[in-house]
Amino acid sequence: MTDVTPFLWFDDTAEEAVTFYTALIPDSEIVAMSRYPDEVPGMGGKVMHVHFRLGGRDYLGMDAGPQFPFTEAVSLYVSCRDQAEVDRYWDALVADGGEEQPCGWLKDRWGLSWQVIPDRLIELIRHPDPEVAHRAVQAMLRMRRIDIAALEAAVAGT
Repeated sequence: MTDVTPFLWFDDTAEEAVTFYTALIPDSEIVAMSRYPDEVPGMGGKVMHVHFRLGGRDYLGMDAGPQFPFTEAVSLYVSCRDQAEVDRYWDALVADGGEEQPCGWLKDRWGLSWQVIPDRLIELIRHPDPEVAHRAVQAMLRMRRIDIAALEAAVAGT
């Protein structure tokens, strides 16, 4: 079977970011890390390759310089069971220089985009009653961090 694994290009903070991500997300770990030899100009000691798992899924990363910064074209999606989980991830990921964005999106301090989405939002926007789904979407469009209670109030029409 062929493996397809996301590969993240960091400027020079792969170790810091990956250490943070693996501490934040359950069932995560750094599997292996290698460094550039000191003989590589400007890169000696930085992360040449890191294999890590987030939520049991494999990722790869490296420090490779500022040529290719992260954009919103790629994001990591965090499916959350409840508001406490949304709040935990949101607060951690926007801390220390992260940036809140609309509709449950944010950028962490390394510039990587994340979607922190409660399962309830997905249930509501897929609701068989199109009016319920519409009200859920309209409520979401006014939010940054997704607020489940506000979604429920919006779909109830209150």
